[in-house]
Amino acid sequence: MKDKSFAEKNNTPEIKRTRVVVGLDIGTTKIACFVGRKNEHDKIEIIAMGKAESLGVMRGVVSNIERTVQSINTAVEATQNAVEGNLKIKNVHVGIAGQHIKSKQHRGIYTRRTANGEISQTDIDAFVDDMYKLVMNPGEEIITVIPQEYIVDGEPEIKDPIGMGGVRLEANFHIICGQVTNVQNITRCVDRSGLSVKDIILEPIASAQAVLSDEEKEAGVVLVDIGGGTTDVAIFHDGLIRHTAVIPFGGKVITQDIKEGCRIMERQAEMLKMKFGSALASESNENEVVCIPGLRGRDPKEITLRNLASIIQARMEEIIELVNLEIKSSGYEKKLIGGIVVTGGGSQLKHLTQLIEYLTGMDARIGYPTEHLANTNDLDALASPMYATGIGLVLKGFESMEGAKPWEQPDAQVFSSSTSEAAQKNTIDKHEKIREHSDGQKRGEFFERILGPVKKFFDDSED
Repeated sequence: MKDKSFAEKNNTPEIKRTRVVVGLDIGTTKIACFVGRKNEHDKIEIIAMGKAESLGVMRGVVSNIERTVQSINTAVEATQNAVEGNLKIKNVHVGIAGQHIKSKQHRGIYTRRTANGEISQTDIDAFVDDMYKLVMNPGEEIITVIPQEYIVDGEPEIKDPIGMGGVRLEANFHIICGQVTNVQNITRCVDRSGLSVKDIILEPIASAQAVLSDEEKEAGVVLVDIGGGTTDVAIFHDGLIRHTAVIPFGGKVITQDIKEGCRIMERQAEMLKMKFGSALASESNENEVVCIPGLRGRDPKEITLRNLASIIQARMEEIIELVNLEIKSSGYEKKLIGGIVVTGGGSQLKHLTQLIEYLTGMDARIGYPTEHLANTNDLDALASPMYATGIGLVLKGFESMEGAKPWEQPDAQVFSSSTSEAAQKNTIDKHEKIREHSDGQKRGEFFERILGPVKKFFDDSED
């Protein structure tokens, strides 16, 4: 059964041989898959999405491979069925989080082999690659290296040295690392789902891409992504990321608190939180009562909204205090003009921004992930903050795709149901011509190795 909300609103029958990017958000409470493309105005829009309950992830870390694979397959299948035509997902950009994630600052030095010529992108890429060779603690590996300011022959505070002359390059890097086993488990789950990991992206960085503006990043802002298992923090200043952290508390802990405090089932506690939850007890009327059905043969249980809010507020205060501690430890506490932007499923609690402003003394707002998308009005369902990470993964994927080669296999391609075999063959011929003239290289085994997966992809699509 296809989801017409995407197929009809996005006119997917006309999306022929469209190059798209796929983001896969493997969260504690849900696994969501998003497919995005660029329209004729070079704006990014989401053409399909699917989600499934996450059964094998705890606090952002895979705890059961088989159950996680099942959830991924369900989400991917729902995404492919949401498009009217033939969508086959091959590669995905995956988010990673969890308490094992760490970040640190590092100063690196790179000396060019020649003093002649300008600093090129090749020099920058070689510099960044050197940072991946740093020696880490046993069991850890570097996930992402993010360059910050450069120093060229002693000249500081250079954001983009490409085109300048110079021999000695120095730079401050924000390095994000995590446990090798946790990274491998995510890759293993995706591989067993029949997909390939194109990139692993830290979830708060992806969420920031979706909900923050360039002005906020320049002025200084704190992103707080309250997910099901973890709360991710990312601090930006002068347009650059300065600090990242993962707090091992999220919306699921609040649900557990409600379950134990009210002595009800977990499913009932989740429904209470979503429908009646508030982060400020003072804003709830103690005369308002919710009646919860009792267990078999038992009387219903009455719960006041004031007591419910008190339970939620106690845990939210703890999370906000930990966020405040990260802000202070970053050293940018007095430079964050943009305040705090809170997103994620946990940000949907009523009166949350008021509580944050009261405890931190900083302005706060809710971040919605459709601010940078072209088809926001058509996809109101995507406006929920709970989709910030998944949509951000798509945006980061397009950002990294800018330097991709024309013949590289995309994450997926969409063919309308009326696309003929001849049209598919023309696409293959086009790829062959691009490859034949690229980089001045000859056809041979190298090109066969590249072209093979592309041919196989179209053969599979035809079937």
